[in-house]
Amino acid sequence: MSSRLRVLRKQNRLSLDALAARTGLTKSYLSKVERGLSVPSISTAMKLAQALNVDVGRLFSDEVEPELITVVRADERTPVAAGTGSATAYEGIAVGVSGKALAPFVMYPPPDFDDASFKSHPGEEFFFVHQGEVELAFPDRTVALGTGDSVYFKAEVPHRSRSVGRERAVVLVVIHDDSAGTADGSVAPLP
Repeated sequence: MSSRLRVLRKQNRLSLDALAARTGLTKSYLSKVERGLSVPSISTAMKLAQALNVDVGRLFSDEVEPELITVVRADERTPVAAGTGSATAYEGIAVGVSGKALAPFVMYPPPDFDDASFKSHPGEEFFFVHQGEVELAFPDRTVALGTGDSVYFKAEVPHRSRSVGRERAVVLVVIHDDSAGTADGSVAPLP
């Protein structure tokens, strides 16, 4: 139960203090349960399950549930926006996972900027060049990136990208925006 409780607490974005407040248990007791130093009674487990919005059985199950770990094979990515020639293409990663705080996807930038406009959106963005060469342009500078290079930036800063080189680049992009969650708790789609 110890590791399961920690995972469920973190999934609910609760600190030990917050979980203690919801359950009426002490922070030190909850810490001991999470570290495997104490085993809760059934009534305590029921309080924990109620506070975490889960069935009490999930606290004791040894099975790894699908929503806790999601594997997406390369051929299982979801086309989000198909691009040919000079258009940007996107493939979603783990698009079926609800409640996630990150929006990961694979991007294939075009050889030229799609249009003259820069894009911006709330949150933060991580940009990792998996293959090829890319120019990531901001209003005040352009950053040249090669295979293995990465950039982390505030996504409110207008930006655009393009492949520069013989082959079309492959880029892993991860967006985080707490404020843009959709009704089901997942991250809002790309702008």
